[in-house]
Amino acid sequence: MKKHNFFAGPCILSEYTIKNTADAVINFAGMGLSILEISHREKEFVAVVDEARALFKELLNIPDGYQVLFLGGGASLQFCMVPFNLLEKKAAYLETGTWAKNAIKEAKLFGEVDVVASSADKNFSYIPKDYKIPADADYFHITTNNTIFGTEIHTDMDCDIPLVADMSSDIFSRPVDISKYALIYGGAQKNLAPAGVTFVIVKEELLGKVSRPIPTMLDYRTHIKGESMFNTPPVLPIYAALQTLKWYKQVGGLEELYRRNKAKAELLYGEIDANKLFKGTAAVEDRSIMNVCFVMNDEYKDLEAEFAAFAKERGMVGIKGHRSVGGFRASIYNALPIESVQALVDTMREFAAKH
Repeated sequence: MKKHNFFAGPCILSEYTIKNTADAVINFAGMGLSILEISHREKEFVAVVDEARALFKELLNIPDGYQVLFLGGGASLQFCMVPFNLLEKKAAYLETGTWAKNAIKEAKLFGEVDVVASSADKNFSYIPKDYKIPADADYFHITTNNTIFGTEIHTDMDCDIPLVADMSSDIFSRPVDISKYALIYGGAQKNLAPAGVTFVIVKEELLGKVSRPIPTMLDYRTHIKGESMFNTPPVLPIYAALQTLKWYKQVGGLEELYRRNKAKAELLYGEIDANKLFKGTAAVEDRSIMNVCFVMNDEYKDLEAEFAAFAKERGMVGIKGHRSVGGFRASIYNALPIESVQALVDTMREFAAKH
């Protein structure tokens, strides 16, 4: 039976990425060696990093003055690297979910943190609006997509101070105006590669302004100077990321990916809204096109376990909601075909017909 992979991360990758990465595990670049055992200093692998960096810049239309880095430690390490490098006195944060809360917690170790707005009052089911960003903050931090709660900031906001964004789960899902951001970071295991590599896009002129000493490994300038190879990088995930970037270019870039993602989201949200058994949990205007969160309507709550088993029998995997919120979550990242979304919709309709 075909499996339909809705895991939130690590998650579905394109067949192109999986096949090419698997081939490289056997024989990388015709070297007669596995990519798992080569030196990262070999010219063949240096070329991989160079090409991945170039495709990042091309696909996202990154302007001059920005550097692209491939690092370890996940987005969670960036929660402290960002303030280590950018926070001198005060930073502003928007609290929209678990990962934003974690970022705020780390930033408080380095200086004053102004949480300009929070959606905690409604269990992070919406994106706050009409808040004021303090002009004297060193930067303003947002989490553009909230995987656990299924909300997303859909546009690139105008901000008078440096804007920092955690785009772990929606990078490459839509065109982005990079010039509006000072720094963008994310773990790769949603829309790019297997877990193990983190991307950072940083405006170089912002660095070196804080008065504190920064440990070598936590200083972005170290990795710019070392071209992401100050220490041994996560070789396999970077190679897989390159394959994904090549695939993105092949299918038509971010405009085409955005068109596909909107179509998938509209199909699934349409069924959630029409089906008597289910309801969405995020505010309609803030619904994520990457992570679709829904629950059983109150009168059908006792059918939740039955539906989970029913969907699993039909090849749906990874639709269980995050342990902190329950319900269901279908992550419909770039590599998920619309056929899988249709299969989930058909499953929901079939289950509703039974009841």
